[in-house]
Amino acid sequence: MERQVKYLKAYLPAIIMCLFLFGSCENDLNKVRAIAAADSTKDISITRGVEMIFSDSAIVKLKLTAPLSISSKDSAKNPIMVMPKGVKVVFYDANIKIIGNIVADTGIQREAQKLIIFHKNVVATNPEGTVYRSEELIYDQNKKRIYSTKNVLMTKVGGDQMTGTSFESDDKLMHPVFQNATAVIHVDNSIAE
Repeated sequence: MERQVKYLKAYLPAIIMCLFLFGSCENDLNKVRAIAAADSTKDISITRGVEMIFSDSAIVKLKLTAPLSISSKDSAKNPIMVMPKGVKVVFYDANIKIIGNIVADTGIQREAQKLIIFHKNVVATNPEGTVYRSEELIYDQNKKRIYSTKNVLMTKVGGDQMTGTSFESDDKLMHPVFQNATAVIHVDNSIAE
């Protein structure tokens, strides 16, 4: 009997801890089930190897590609597509010639608002080869505008640079307007004869 009491004293804390853990696991499992049930009402689909063509009046305007997309509909009026593993948009002219692109680590397409939001390491190029870098760019298809409220660095082909705390441009990135801009412009020091 003394031996059994000794073992009971030795294992009692472990037994109480196991009962406590099993009780708390049940609560956590109930929380997981409740969250899963709430999310099960949302229409979610996962697509790999996404390639979407956007056109206007049967003229191809842009192509969006992404290795992975997760589409969700919070409501029928608000479909959202998240591209967590990268996104690339290529812009075309009327002759289906590439005139620019935007590449980013992640992207979000808000179909109802006709917005594509690019996040993290965003690099955009216009037809002249000018490169824009930012942590966020937003492409508004309705207004045919590209803008950002984050810092943007523009680098021209010759090396001239302009930085702004935010900017807005047309959808071809040809006419940018920067806020709080600073610039580095290279000047030719040769003397004309």
